[in-house]
Amino acid sequence: MSAAASAPERLKLFLCGDVMTGRGIDQILPQHSAPRLHEPYLDDARGYVALAVQAHGPIAAPVDYAYIWGDSLEELAAAGPDLRLINLETSITTSDHFWPGKGINYRMHPGNLAALQAANLDCCVLANNHVLDWGREGLLETLAVLEAGGIVAVGAGRD
Repeated sequence: MSAAASAPERLKLFLCGDVMTGRGIDQILPQHSAPRLHEPYLDDARGYVALAVQAHGPIAAPVDYAYIWGDSLEELAAAGPDLRLINLETSITTSDHFWPGKGINYRMHPGNLAALQAANLDCCVLANNHVLDWGREGLLETLAVLEAGGIVAVGAGRD
């Protein structure tokens, strides 16, 4: 029997857009970046945590890495996708070299990669408007962290 003949007839995909693990999310995870923001609404990421607490009640930080996914992890496990892909709208970096004047610069501390691994992700798409929020240095660190964590990155590269 050939490999093509034994291939499954269907491939079940999990596709998720605009996953943003920066700002307040990063602040409630076990490791976090410096909270300084460079945007017109707030200048401190902890302000987003305060808004969430005001709207929904206390958050017992630091939260478990799976916390940010809520009930979706159970649903994902039940669905059993063959491949899990997200559009990661956040740099994974400790770089302080933000893109000046951009308005919003997302980043998550590399020590929080387990938050992405909690969803058993196979691939992070980086072809988006936040891939260079923290410059080339931030992109290179993002690529290295994802690679070291066993998550494939597509849409941006070292060259």
